Amino acid sequence: MNIDKGFIGGSTVLLLLSLLKEGDRYGYEIIKELEQRSNQTFEFKEGSLYPVLHKLENLDYVKSYLTKGDTGKERRYYKITEKGKKQLIEEKKQWEVFSLSVNKVIGGGAYAIS
Repeated sequence: MNIDKGFIGGSTVLLLLSLLKEGDRYGYEIIKELEQRSNQTFEFKEGSLYPVLHKLENLDYVKSYLTKGDTGKERRYYKITEKGKKQLIEEKKQWEVFSLSVNKVIGGGAYAIS
C-alpha cells in the first residue's frame, strides 16, 4: 500500500529523533533502518532525508560529525542533543494525542480499524 507522503512528512521528526535516541547513525543507515522497521512503508530518498537532518541540526536537535566507518570511508554521523531529547518527548506526546483522536473519529469511538 502506498502511504500518502503527507502522513509520513508529519511524523518525520518523530521517526528520526526516535532512531537517533538509540544511537548515532549516518544517513544511509537511517534510511535502511526506517525501511526495515516499517516493512518498507517508509522509503526515504537521500534527497528528502538530508534536508530534514539539516533542519534538525539548525534547530539544535541533532549534531553531526565526521568519522571513518568500518570500511575506512569517512561518514557524517548524526547524534541527538539534549534539546533533541526534549523535543522527542514533545513529539511523542503530540503523536499520542493525534493518533488517539484520529482513531476515535474513524472508529466511531472504537479503536479497531476495518
